[in-house]
Amino acid sequence: MKCRSSLRRFALVAALAASLPVSAWAQSNAQAEPNAPAITTTGDAVVRRAPDRAYITIAVETRAKTPRDAQAQNAEAMSSVQQKLVAARLPKDAIRTTGYGVEPEFDYTNGRRVLRDYLARNAIEVRLDDLNRVGEIVDLGTASGATSIGDVRFDLKDRQAAEREALASAVADARAKAETIAKAAERPILTIWRIIEEPMQAPGPRPMMMAARAEAGAVPQTPISAGDIEIRARVTLMALLK
Repeated sequence: MKCRSSLRRFALVAALAASLPVSAWAQSNAQAEPNAPAITTTGDAVVRRAPDRAYITIAVETRAKTPRDAQAQNAEAMSSVQQKLVAARLPKDAIRTTGYGVEPEFDYTNGRRVLRDYLARNAIEVRLDDLNRVGEIVDLGTASGATSIGDVRFDLKDRQAAEREALASAVADARAKAETIAKAAERPILTIWRIIEEPMQAPGPRPMMMAARAEAGAVPQTPISAGDIEIRARVTLMALLK
C-alpha cells in the first residue's frame, strides 16, 4: 500500500511539472544566465560634501558607596549639564539620552573580589545644525560638570541625496567601462542585463581636536575641524553584446 501511494504522488508531481509552460521555464532560466556574450564591469564613485550637522556625546560619571548615592549624584550633575545646554539656546529635541547604567566596581585582593564602589553613567547626544558652535558646546559641557566628551561626528541633513548622486555616478562609470570594452572588441552593446549595488560602508570624517595654548587671562575655545564627508558607491553591471 505504501509503495502504491508513493508511486501515485510521484506521478502527480511529474504531471504538474509537465503541465508548466515550456516558455515560462525557459524564461526563468534565461533570466538567471544570459546566453548571449556579456561584459561585466564595476563602477565606483565618490561624492564629497561639506557637513551641515554635528553630533556630540556628553557623559557624566559618578561614584559612591551605594547605588542610590551614585544615582543621586549623577542625576544632579546631568541636570546641571542639560540646563546649561538649554540655556545656550539648544532645542530640547536636539538632546537625547543614549545610555544610562549603574553598576558595581570591584578590586581584586589576594585572589578575592572586593566591592569598591558603584558607578553611575549617563550619556546624552547633542545635535547641532550650526557647526560654528561645536567648540562652544564642547567647552560648555566640560564647564557644566560633564566628565567625558567624545564621539564628535559630522553628517549631512540630506544624506540620501548625496547617496543617490554617488550611485548614479557609479552606474555611469560602469556603463562607460562596458562601452569601452565593447568598442575595443568591435561588438556593440545590445542591452544592460543586470546592475547590482554593492554594499559600501565608509566612515564619516574624524574631527580634528587641537590642543590650544591658553594666553594670559583668556581661555581659548576648543577648535574642531569638520573636514569633508565622503559618500561612496559601487555597482556591478552586466551588458549583453550583439
